[in-house]
Amino acid sequence: MSNAKVETVRSSSSGTIGRAQSMVRGQRLVLDSSTRPQPDALTNSEAFLAGISSCGVTLIEQHAQERGVPVKRLEVTIEGVRSAAAPNRFESISMHFTIAGVGQADAERLVETYRER
Repeated sequence: MSNAKVETVRSSSSGTIGRAQSMVRGQRLVLDSSTRPQPDALTNSEAFLAGISSCGVTLIEQHAQERGVPVKRLEVTIEGVRSAAAPNRFESISMHFTIAGVGQADAERLVETYRER
């Protein structure tokens, strides 16, 4: 028997073209297409980027707590660049970490831990 963790998300039509609803563990998330002219909800691309940046926040916070590193506040800003010629893929993604409560060396080690995982 495997120790693999299985996570299931079910996405379906919402009744509005360019909008889907996803359900996971009783939580509902509405996402708009990134190509929708006037998105009202988070777009698929924004949700993708939010997943990456929030992973950075939670992973670093938990690692810092386990190691006794006194992080007071953590913020990750992520930016994805897509061209008009290929809007279905990111040309680049950059992340900026702001970590309060620790020195530069500790901050760099914490970010490196995120990059390694």
